[in-house]
Amino acid sequence: MKLLAWIYLALGYAFIFLPVVVLVVFSFQDGRLPVPPFQGFTLKWYAQITSDGALMTALGNSALVAFLSSAVALTLGFLAAHGLARAVLPGSVLMRGMLIAPMTVSYLIIGLGLLTFFNRIGVKPSLLATGIGHVVINLPLCFAICYAAMGDHQRSAERAARDLGASEAQVLWHISAPMLAPALGAAFFLSVTFSWDEFLIAFLLTRFDVTLPVEIWSMLRSGLSPATNAVGSLVFLISASVVVLAEIFLLRRKP
Repeated sequence: MKLLAWIYLALGYAFIFLPVVVLVVFSFQDGRLPVPPFQGFTLKWYAQITSDGALMTALGNSALVAFLSSAVALTLGFLAAHGLARAVLPGSVLMRGMLIAPMTVSYLIIGLGLLTFFNRIGVKPSLLATGIGHVVINLPLCFAICYAAMGDHQRSAERAARDLGASEAQVLWHISAPMLAPALGAAFFLSVTFSWDEFLIAFLLTRFDVTLPVEIWSMLRSGLSPATNAVGSLVFLISASVVVLAEIFLLRRKP
């Protein structure tokens, strides 16, 4: 049984990571197509994408949107979770359901709804509109993580701080946020990862200043190339680095 468990685990990892391994390997292909047989090792495709101004601009746009939208989503999600966890409000169950509901809706539907709404109010497709869209899809995630992490020990510490004269803002900043630091870090880094890779909303809500997934889609329209594999490898490296940083942050917070 133990051998079967190891075989099952190996097959699971192979299923997950084999496409990534193939993507990375053929990003070094010394040929014009990223297909077997492997024709030799080269770094020219990485040199090509790093010297591509449009691609690097899209990379910067993705980083900007990912970090700013994640910070806003985390702030709003934390405040909403704290309010609904600590205050008894009429209809709080309905409020929680409405906050989590966007997680069950297709990104295509959310993107089309935002596009229609922005056209109505005169907001043109831009990085700002994309950032708002990413806040919409990441806020429920941040809320759910923060709400699940709030326990009675935090409630007791917050009550003690209020008894000692701390204001509500001081309680949030000095007590609630530090005690929830692992959950806040996990929510932020997951939001960054989801925003970084998101395509549908970014495609619908950008026009001239595009994010990296939209730029990659534009590259794929001209056909497969090891350059696209190199871009995909770069995206995977950045996403994996964000996850590793999140793990390091969480491990360092553990006693």
